[in-house]
Amino acid sequence: MKKALIIIKNVLVWLVVALAVFMMIFTVVSVNTFNRNDRDLFGYRVYIVNSDSMAATDFKSGDLIFTKEINPSELKEGDIITYISQNSESFGQTITHKIRRKTVDAQGNPGFITYGTTTNSDDETVVTYMYILGQYQGHLPGVGTFFNFLKTTPGYIVCILTPFMLLIIYEGINFFRLFRRYKKEQMAEVEAERAKLQEEREQSAKMMAELQALKEQLEAQKAGGAPAEKSEDSSEQ
Repeated sequence: MKKALIIIKNVLVWLVVALAVFMMIFTVVSVNTFNRNDRDLFGYRVYIVNSDSMAATDFKSGDLIFTKEINPSELKEGDIITYISQNSESFGQTITHKIRRKTVDAQGNPGFITYGTTTNSDDETVVTYMYILGQYQGHLPGVGTFFNFLKTTPGYIVCILTPFMLLIIYEGINFFRLFRRYKKEQMAEVEAERAKLQEEREQSAKMMAELQALKEQLEAQKAGGAPAEKSEDSSEQ
């Protein structure tokens, strides 16, 4: 059970690490790529949908869409394109709408009549080739909403700061736990060394006492043996 808990704890820690790293990478990539007409990601331009003009059929506000550069002459009716709007109400904005049919503008430049499927009404101006950024390839539902949340202060705190703070706290607890274990082991080693020294002192004292006793015994034997020799000499005379 203890081993299983350790494994679960390690898995959770690595998940938090992976989440924090993913959020950091996602933030850097998204800030430098999303909604940028001059940037692409693996050949795709990425945009956050800000309206529901295509919600009836394809994608809605908050979705993340991908478009890929294409030769405008290859486009056909029913294709969805991303372009720079020349309409009076949305001039300069990036729009993604469906092609209704091919046409030309007042100067004879080839282009397309586009429309949003929700209202089914044609856009104000003809989208000529020079304003087309790419053809719609697919979308990720809700990712744009998440990115917009990530750019806010609460989003930064929840998605980036909190995981890193949890890691810092966890590593701090581990550090103090290891430090306490180290100090405990160090004190145990000191106590063991003291006990060893005390034992050596006791053994030395015991040996000294035995040597002293042996010395006294030898001196006593020597002192008791001298008169006996003198008496033996007298008897021989």
